[in-house]
Amino acid sequence: MHELSHFGSLVLGTVIGLLPIINPLAATAVFVTITNGDTPEHQNRQALRGCGYMVMILVSFLIGGTFIMNFFGISIPGLRIAGGLVVCGVGFGMLASSRPDAEQHKRHAEAQAKGDISFSPLAMPMLSGPGSIAVTIGFTSLATGPLDYLAIIAGILIVAVITYVMLRLSERAAGLIGANGTAALNKVMGFLILCIGVQFIVNGTVAVLSDPELVDSIRKLVTSPAGQ
Repeated sequence: MHELSHFGSLVLGTVIGLLPIINPLAATAVFVTITNGDTPEHQNRQALRGCGYMVMILVSFLIGGTFIMNFFGISIPGLRIAGGLVVCGVGFGMLASSRPDAEQHKRHAEAQAKGDISFSPLAMPMLSGPGSIAVTIGFTSLATGPLDYLAIIAGILIVAVITYVMLRLSERAAGLIGANGTAALNKVMGFLILCIGVQFIVNGTVAVLSDPELVDSIRKLVTSPAGQ
């Protein structure tokens, strides 16, 4: 029973952690723009492939996260702090953005000219960008066995299904919410992402400061006689 509860908590935590960063609502507005004029069947294939690529990318970084950390000598607290900084950057960008700049228009125009936008720019970097990849690698610190990895992968799949449904309903959602509603929701998502990033940094900092070796070194320094 405890294992089942832990499995469910990890699935839910993965969904809550990834969904605001992937932000399907923001992706729908861009998806409508870059698939403008395409048939519904083509849009459906692009959305399905894009979500499939997103799952492949995130699962690859989840499974390879431990190897990457060991290879580069990255500690769990260091990963949390670095990931938190990346996520905070994403959140700040969403809060500060007001209108599409020339570079965004250029990227959208290039995407419209491509026949297949499912991998780039849909899956990478829209759905599985630096923020979601950093969070996914951070999930490796929560996984202690195969069942935990399965729970995280299940959470990624749930996010992919939600994203796919949102993309399929993109035209209706964009028309219902409108440009102002989309902008407002983008700000809310940006604030939530910023909070997640700050919490990552706090958790990483607390882990560093509570490291037994560091605490022992500080204790020896404080208790040692002056001049020695």
